[in-house]
Amino acid sequence: ADTPEKMDKYIKTIYNKANDMQKLINELTTYSNIENNRIPYNFHRINVADYFGDCVEEVGMDLENKNIKLNYSNLVAPDTVVIADPEQMKKVINNIISNSLKYMNKPKGVINIRLRDVGDFIQIEIEDNGKGIAQKDLANIFERFYRTDASRNSSKGGSGIGLSIVKKIMEDHGGQVWATSKEGTGTTMYLALRKYQEVPVHE
Repeated sequence: ADTPEKMDKYIKTIYNKANDMQKLINELTTYSNIENNRIPYNFHRINVADYFGDCVEEVGMDLENKNIKLNYSNLVAPDTVVIADPEQMKKVINNIISNSLKYMNKPKGVINIRLRDVGDFIQIEIEDNGKGIAQKDLANIFERFYRTDASRNSSKGGSGIGLSIVKKIMEDHGGQVWATSKEGTGTTMYLALRKYQEVPVHE
């Protein structure tokens, strides 16, 4: 590194790589804790509209800085409640969105978040207009360490465990996660959580 420019470039590279390693270690620790049931879930009754409204507001600020348009629509009744761990659900949303950002290949990125009522469940849909996922990969994206790009380089970053963390958290909530996708058009992630219903007490 015989010039200030080269020195600067090398330092930036070291910084970025160290950051990547830190993220990877954090994800591995989280995954290991979840797998070994060492995460103390704190389940609460959560009002769906309030909670996801706040979540979207938080995510929205970050997306605005990245020049991604966020659309949000809530089609559930205002008094709908689920039993969930607010911290872990936030991790689910953040992991899905960071995945969307990683594979965003359009000049104008768009993410749509919708809340729907589907009978006994509420369904959260997170749709992007990124590069999409091939049908052959779609069944495996929630498996740990699965990367859709066969190359081992880390140009896209990521550990291949973000979505496996999502799957485990959703299962621990008694919920489900799945995806649909079209190459070149985008991907939609679906999260289903059972509604909480008060059981009437008979005298």
